Amino acid sequence: MSLFKPDNPRRQEHPWENSMVVLDYMELGNPSDRHFEHRNQPLVQGVGTKYFTLLEANPLPAVRIDVLEKVELGYPSKVKRVMQIYYDDLTSMAKANLPEALKMILNENEKVFVEFFNIADPVNIRLHALELLPGIGKKTMRLILDERATRRFESFEDIRQRVKVEPVKILIERLLKEFVGGEKYYLFLKPKEKDAIYLRYLERLYGEIL
Repeated sequence: MSLFKPDNPRRQEHPWENSMVVLDYMELGNPSDRHFEHRNQPLVQGVGTKYFTLLEANPLPAVRIDVLEKVELGYPSKVKRVMQIYYDDLTSMAKANLPEALKMILNENEKVFVEFFNIADPVNIRLHALELLPGIGKKTMRLILDERATRRFESFEDIRQRVKVEPVKILIERLLKEFVGGEKYYLFLKPKEKDAIYLRYLERLYGEIL
């Protein structure tokens, strides 16, 4: 599906992604791509900087695009024909660059993702949303809840100092699990599985409804 409105080419804005970080640039296209228009012309794959949407696009002629470059999707842009894709559509290079791109996005939006640790709440009577983060068990979950009850977390470094965890690392690991799929609960990404439970934390953090 195209993410731009074709009837208004000067206002090419994704309804929820304004930019992406480039994961791979294929100068000759991708012959195995499921989108015909991406098989024999220059192609980039990237990840959206707000809702982590995986994207493909064609770069404009005579435009230089570097891997891990942040590219705006609104007008003007370096790319056209932006389409949503899924993790299985990514090239091996794009998959390899995804963790570093996620790190860039998380650090650039530090205040947003620090707030996750301040608002995360129980999923049910047996499971807390914090426990869905890799390496967070009951003991660390209770420590986070106790610390934020005393004073809200203000930065990633604040979390590191007070809870002794690496917030960026565990957020990246969680996002990668959600990209791959097969989870029962999804904190951040809208699942493809019909029976999965979407907890909508990005919408809550941004104060938006998608």
